[in-house]
Amino acid sequence: MVNSLRLSYRHSLATVMALTLLGSTAAPAFSQGAKPAPAPIPSAPSSMSSGPASVADLAEGLLDAVVNISTSQSVKSNGSGPKPVVPEGSPFQEFFDDFFDGDNNQQGNRKVNSLGSGFVIDPSGYVVTNNHVIEGADDIEVIFPNGNKLKAKLVGTDTKTDLSVLKVEPKAPLKAVKFGDSKIMRIGDWVMAIGNPFGLGGSVTVGIISARGRNINAGPYDNFIQTDAAINKGNSGGPLFNMKGEVIGINTAIISPSGGSIGIGFSVPTELAQNIVQQLIEFGETRRGWLGVRIQPVTDDISASLGMTTARGALVSGVIKGGPVDNGVIKSGDVILTFDGKPVKEMRDLPLAVAESPVGKEVDVVILRDGKEQTVKVTLGRLEDSADAATEGEDPALAEGDQQKDQTEQDQAKAEAPAETFGMKVEMLSDEKHKSLGIADSVEGVVITAVTPGSPAADKGLKAGEVIVEIGQDFMETPGDVVARFEELKGEGRRNAHIMVANPAGELRFVALPLE
Repeated sequence: MVNSLRLSYRHSLATVMALTLLGSTAAPAFSQGAKPAPAPIPSAPSSMSSGPASVADLAEGLLDAVVNISTSQSVKSNGSGPKPVVPEGSPFQEFFDDFFDGDNNQQGNRKVNSLGSGFVIDPSGYVVTNNHVIEGADDIEVIFPNGNKLKAKLVGTDTKTDLSVLKVEPKAPLKAVKFGDSKIMRIGDWVMAIGNPFGLGGSVTVGIISARGRNINAGPYDNFIQTDAAINKGNSGGPLFNMKGEVIGINTAIISPSGGSIGIGFSVPTELAQNIVQQLIEFGETRRGWLGVRIQPVTDDISASLGMTTARGALVSGVIKGGPVDNGVIKSGDVILTFDGKPVKEMRDLPLAVAESPVGKEVDVVILRDGKEQTVKVTLGRLEDSADAATEGEDPALAEGDQQKDQTEQDQAKAEAPAETFGMKVEMLSDEKHKSLGIADSVEGVVITAVTPGSPAADKGLKAGEVIVEIGQDFMETPGDVVARFEELKGEGRRNAHIMVANPAGELRFVALPLE
C-alpha cells in the first residue's frame, strides 16, 4: 500500500513537471518587454457543454438498499513451517501478521473472511446475494451504507443458479428495491451496477447490455445477461439496475485474466431469479418442474435423418422410469419443438422452460414423431422428488417395436445370422453376449461386435460392444432387421439413418449415419 502511494505521488509529480515543461517550450518567443495578448477562450458547442445525462439522482435513491455481505469461516491450518521473519516497520508486516494470524496458527484453525454484495428486496429484512458469497460461512453479517451491521441467517440457497436469500432483523423498515422485467431488456440498453468491489462499498458503474442468453457453462440453467458495466471481485451478489431503478439482474461472474474488470460481466436475469427467490422465501428451497426425459441436441445430421428442414428442438434420448411421461405420452426419439407455448430453438431452452414451470401444471408439448408434429398434454412432476431416481442409473424406457414380422423358421434363422453393414458387424444380443460384453440385462437390441476403421460407422463413433436399439424409430430385434431398415430408408430417399444406440450401461444417444 505504501509503495503504491509513493508510485502514485511520483507519477503525479512527473505529470505536473511534464505539463510545465510542455507549457514553456510551447510558448511563442516575444521581444523583451512586450506583453502577449490574452488568448481567446474557445466556446464549446452548447450540445457538448453539459456532458452525458447524469445518473446521480437514480443512484442516490438506490445506494441505501445495496449492502456489503461479510462472512467468516474457520478453516483448518496445517501449522507447518516457521513464520517468516519480517523487518520491524516493514510495509508488509501487517499483511504477514494477518495471513499467519500470529500464535493462532499453531492451534490448527484460523479465520478466513470474505466480502461480497447483496441488496434488500423487502423492508422487513430479506436480502438477496450469490450462493458462492456465503457458501460454507460460519457467520454472515450484513453491513449497510450507514455503517450499521446486522447478523444474518440463511433462508435458502440454490446452487444451480448461484442464488441465496438472507434474513436480518432490523429495528426499523429498510430501504428496499424491486425486481423489474429482464425479458424486455434489449442489447444496447443502459444499465447500472452497484456493489462493493474489493470491499470499497457503494460503488456505482454504468454500461450497456452487451448480450443476452449467454451460456458460460456455470450451471444447467445458464441464461446470463452480459454487460460492460464494470464488475469486479466483491460485486458478486449485487444488483444490475435498469434506468428505472428496477433490478433486472444479479451480478455473479466476470471473465478476467487479471482479476479486474475488462468489460465482460455476467448477471442472472430476474426472469429466472425472481421465481427462485420467491420459492426460497416461501419454502426455504426450490420447487422446479420436472418432465422426466433425457435429451440431446438436434444436429444437422440428425435433423436431416428425421426429415426436418432445420435443426431445432430437443431430441429425447430416454424416458425416466416412474417419471411424468413414463406412460408413453413422450417417447425416445421424439423431438420436443415447443413447451407450454415457448419454442425450443435449441436443447438448452427446454430445461429452462421446464424449471420455470410450476410443479403439477398441465402443459401442452409439441413433438415431432414419425415425421409429423403433434401436441400432447403433460402434467409436470417435481425435480427434487425425482433426484434419487434420476441418479441411480435407471434405464430409460425403450420404445416398443411397432412392426411384427411373420417369418418362417428359415427366414428367422437368416434374420438372426450375423450381418455386416456400413462397416460394422452386428449380431443377436444373447444372454451370453450380455455377460461376455458386460451389457446390462435391461438393454435390448442388436449388438455391434466389430467396426472397420475408416468406415461410416467408425466415423460416427460407433464402437464394438454398443447396442443398436432403434433405427428410424423402429425397434431392432435381429441383424436382419438392421440391414432391412437401412435399405428401406435408402429407398425412401433418406440421406441419413436416425439410430438410437445404447452403451453397455444402458445410456442412450442418437447417431445420424450417412446412407450415401
